[in-house]
Amino acid sequence: MHTTSEIVIGRLVAKMITFPNAKINIGLNILRKRADEFHDIESLFYPVAFFDVLELVKSKDFEFTSSGLDIPGYTANNLCIKAYNMIKNDYSIGTVKMHLHKVIPMGSGLGGGSSNGAFCINMLNELFELNIPIKKRINYAAQLGSDCPFFIENRSAFATGKGEILRPFNVDLSGKWIILVNPNLHVSTADAFSGVTVDDSKTDLTDNLTSPLSSWKESIINKFETSVFRKYPQIESLKKEFYNSGAVYASMTGSGSTIYGIFDQEPTVSFNQFFTWKGRL
Repeated sequence: MHTTSEIVIGRLVAKMITFPNAKINIGLNILRKRADEFHDIESLFYPVAFFDVLELVKSKDFEFTSSGLDIPGYTANNLCIKAYNMIKNDYSIGTVKMHLHKVIPMGSGLGGGSSNGAFCINMLNELFELNIPIKKRINYAAQLGSDCPFFIENRSAFATGKGEILRPFNVDLSGKWIILVNPNLHVSTADAFSGVTVDDSKTDLTDNLTSPLSSWKESIINKFETSVFRKYPQIESLKKEFYNSGAVYASMTGSGSTIYGIFDQEPTVSFNQFFTWKGRL
């Protein structure tokens, strides 16, 4: 899913455009609270072909611009800029102009910001021919955020720790359809964790993931749904609407607020009042 275009002048790559994609969580268990105040989780991260656009151009001066959705917060905190500064501290690289066209909603559980940062690491590696080993790129990504390492290799993976410990885990959803619906609500991490209890069940998420998709409705859940649905019942209503419309499986992704539904056939249900994306897995 790494789609990149580049302009080559002689042997020098001068410009790159790539398309950082979203991810969904299939199942999300909260296992324990750590000494560092974070929580250990387990979840399947699965890439989805819903994209932002990121362009890097070699330049005399550093510049970061954006378009599309407004990005809240200080520009200096953008993970693309942090990725650039981190690589620049360790490698002799030139300055670039970055332009990020933002399509994936922020605070939606889709990992858009994490994807931007990780893709930027990979792009800088290619643009300046740094030959950074993949394990080192993953370590860089982990410094940006817990979800970022996933997007370095960008393939389905079973995540543990804070989400940064990954192992390949193949779940074949090829040919299935997916709808993402974001109800224009920003669920804070604090809201998501409020009322959540650690998972003391003996259920093995990996076993459930290898069972037929038709059984997931009864066996695989995002444990953040308990606290988020309590505070935002309209999100729970969206999940119910997916099942009423024929979804084989539906869930909230991450800590919310996006809900997705997986269908065997192209779905006809519409959510015109909310941000919606439909595609194939």
